[in-house]
Amino acid sequence: MAKQIFADFYGCNEKVLNSQEEIKRIAAKAIHEIGAEIVDECVHIFEPIGITYFAVITTSHFSIHTWPEHGYAAVDVFSCGDEVTEGIVRLLKEEFEASEIKIGNCERIIGKGLKEG
Repeated sequence: MAKQIFADFYGCNEKVLNSQEEIKRIAAKAIHEIGAEIVDECVHIFEPIGITYFAVITTSHFSIHTWPEHGYAAVDVFSCGDEVTEGIVRLLKEEFEASEIKIGNCERIIGKGLKEG
């Protein structure tokens, strides 16, 4: 029904991770790759360094949190579309120039759960 991918990127390019323009460009490319569109987006630039990017997308949400001083980025993609695969992580690894990644994922089952009673 829905899939969530979360990935940690290590050894990334510090300049990329601290550039609002680059983060927005990379996010737009990744969101397009999963067949979604941006509904709304928010970027927060931390002082002295770091960025949080969040987008509501047509299939759910996409976020990037960066720690440039550590060469680290955390990405979360949650989508009810069928296009969310680990392939998105390869695209992000290339864009961030990451040397290492760790990936996790979760299948979300819509319509099933505990019933109160």
